[in-house]
This record gives sequence, C-alpha cells and structure tokens, in this order.
Amino acid sequence: MCKISVLAILVILSILSCNSNNKYRKNIEEASFLYNDTLPGIIPENGFVPDKATAIKIAEAIWLPIYGKRQIDDEKPFIVELKDSNTWVVEGTLKSSKGGVAYIEIQKSDCKILKVFHGK
Repeated sequence: MCKISVLAILVILSILSCNSNNKYRKNIEEASFLYNDTLPGIIPENGFVPDKATAIKIAEAIWLPIYGKRQIDDEKPFIVELKDSNTWVVEGTLKSSKGGVAYIEIQKSDCKILKVFHGK
C-alpha cells in the first residue's frame, strides 16, 4: 500500500510539473512575440526627434551625467542646427576666449547618438 501511495504522489507531481512548465513556456512565447523585431513599430512622421526643443532635452540628458549641471548650464543658450535634414547638432555657447563647449549629434529619425564630445 505504501508503494502505491508513493507511486501515486510521484505521478501527480510529475503531471503538475509538466503543467507549470507549459504555463512558463507559454509566457515565454508570448513575451517573445511581443518583443519580436519583425513586428512593425510606431515611427513618427517627423522622426523621434522632430524639433529643436526635443534635441536640446536629449542633449542635456546625455551631457549632464558626463559633464555636470554647472558646466552645461554655463554653456546656455545652446546652438541647435539640423544638418543634412536628419542630424541635429546641438552645442553650447562659448562665453570666453578660453575653453570649449559640449557638442552632440543626434539622428532625427531614430534618436541615435552619433557623436558626443567637449572641446578644450
């Protein structure tokens, strides 16, 4: 009788573990479907960086952790230009004859950071 009880428990546990694996596998399949690169995504008509104000916000988000708030605030107002109709160039304003300014190039279509540096 004891052997039958142990066998029954083992059978039940193996069935339960199969069901939980299927549930887990289903969740993985759903997640991979949601994040599949082949699915169409939203692409804004004017790109992810449509205007100067957005380009400045992105530039500051990149520059602040690198150069610090004081340095970046000292370089305001920023000069912003759209180069080749797809690249925003944002740079600081030099207030003295010494030093350099922060510089960044941001791709308008997908917000890719192309170049970041600070002049000396």
